[in-house]
Amino acid sequence: MRAPNRYEQILTKVFFDHYVEGSRQVEFTRQDLIDAAEELGLDRPLNIGDIPYSFRHRGLRPAQIMETAPDGETWLWRSGGTSIYRLVMVPDRPIAPNQNLAVTKIPDATPGIVAWHSQSDEQALLARLRYNRLIDIFLGITCYSLQNHLRTTVEGIGQIETDEIYVGIDRRGSQYVVPVQAKSENDQIGRVQIEQDISLCEERWTALICRPIAAQMMGNDTIALFEFELQADDVKIVSERHYQLVEPEQMTTEDLQSYRQRSLD
Repeated sequence: MRAPNRYEQILTKVFFDHYVEGSRQVEFTRQDLIDAAEELGLDRPLNIGDIPYSFRHRGLRPAQIMETAPDGETWLWRSGGTSIYRLVMVPDRPIAPNQNLAVTKIPDATPGIVAWHSQSDEQALLARLRYNRLIDIFLGITCYSLQNHLRTTVEGIGQIETDEIYVGIDRRGSQYVVPVQAKSENDQIGRVQIEQDISLCEERWTALICRPIAAQMMGNDTIALFEFELQADDVKIVSERHYQLVEPEQMTTEDLQSYRQRSLD
């Protein structure tokens, strides 16, 4: 078993400084993380906020912390406001693509020069969503990219980051705001990020209908798209679809007949 890294050591110390056996919520501050690094004799991270970011987005799971969670539950990181953090006990239900779901082929419209020069998996995924209008196809509304990599603060949460924001309109004139979280094949979709996206939309775009989305690469140029909603303060999947981007000649008559049958069903 590998030794805990610096972030894990700091987070573990802070957690057990505040944890009481049986607790379902542990709250601490940014300053607690700084103090723990000093007490452990560790170099303070240049960006102390990277510790909670690593827990939320990079799968950092200190073993000693996770062992306190009963079977079927896990610790989830939530912001409690500016420089305040919470670990909250929740049911352990990872959000991952359903491998049994049917795949729909889409002729790939990504410009070759864009695909060639994409700098990261996340950026490449966002570009593919945009150029192939996959958000429009998935939601059945006309969407436009409003802003990407939006960093802002939300009251009661603190700083958040959303990979891309779309706005959309349907045939009746109803308007939508669509926050998108993009994940590479090896990353995990975070419930907290979806909750934060919903809170952002409720605070900033109050007149629009919020339809939060997550996109994840699956390999073989296949993209899983999820739509979510909050039910009883818990993130639930409303819809999931898988789209494979292919060269036009890879589309077959059988594919088109199959999709036609879906529309009739």
